[in-house]
Amino acid sequence: MQQRLESNQKLQKIPYQKVNWRVWWKQMRPHTLTASFTPVIIGTVLALPHGSIHVPVFLCMLLASMMIQAATNLFNEYFDYKRGLDTADSVGIGGATVHYGIEPRVILILAVTLFAATVPLGVYICMNSSWWIAVIGVACMAAGYFYTGGPYPVAYTPFGELTAGIFMGLILILLSFFIQTGTITTVSVLVSIPMSILVGSILMANNIRDLRGDKAHGRKTLAILLGHSGAVSFLGGMFALSYLWMIALVTVGYASPWLLLVLLSLPKAWLATLAFVGKTTPAEMMPAMKATSQTHTFFGLLLAAGIVCAHLFS
Repeated sequence: MQQRLESNQKLQKIPYQKVNWRVWWKQMRPHTLTASFTPVIIGTVLALPHGSIHVPVFLCMLLASMMIQAATNLFNEYFDYKRGLDTADSVGIGGATVHYGIEPRVILILAVTLFAATVPLGVYICMNSSWWIAVIGVACMAAGYFYTGGPYPVAYTPFGELTAGIFMGLILILLSFFIQTGTITTVSVLVSIPMSILVGSILMANNIRDLRGDKAHGRKTLAILLGHSGAVSFLGGMFALSYLWMIALVTVGYASPWLLLVLLSLPKAWLATLAFVGKTTPAEMMPAMKATSQTHTFFGLLLAAGIVCAHLFS
């Protein structure tokens, strides 16, 4: 409580004019939105061999996915402050309340508003595919809220990486594929696996950076259970499995050799892993977090490019 009071006293010194649109944009953590942007593109280009792409449905899916993720980031802002995880000394681009004095209630209202704004987009998607999509969409929003909200937040358990991987990898790709084709194929499932792993890696990197603070606040993340060295090794294993998975798919004939374009992102994964080694403070680990996010983005975009090339030239 004393820490919260000290943070609030610091907030009073922050000029109001600093809380502008750039601050709000930062709270949505735009650099992380590729985690929802990339899977939608992959699921959509996977549908190319099955017929023409319904562009308006694709754009609605893309926008809705990014809005749900932005809302999830805002819920994270709200609940991290409420539970005392965010302080004036916190590292990162979040911390809207402790760094800029924004009322927590306003952050919560904006998050709910973003969720509400996805409803008409979802209705349009359902009208052009299946109303079962609405059920899955609601489940995705619930996962976004309960990641840090509710009495038993997923973020306080060892299942954060798994949850993020399922909803922002597997489900997003398959949803994007289904609304274009009306079906799910073995290939679409298999191709979604490495992206699911890499979405989980972003959460793992975040939890490695925040390990000490999370542990002090009672979290039991996978990074805490493994310890710093173990978590970094686990992260490296996640990267390795993603690349080996794609090599295996090509080797057994489930995917075109064009998909091996993803190997061009391997140096970034190597850099992300090494950048965590020997680091002890959150500030020192920020470059590793950035490299992890970039690995997911580069891998995903190269995968999408490989799928398109396979369609055009095979």
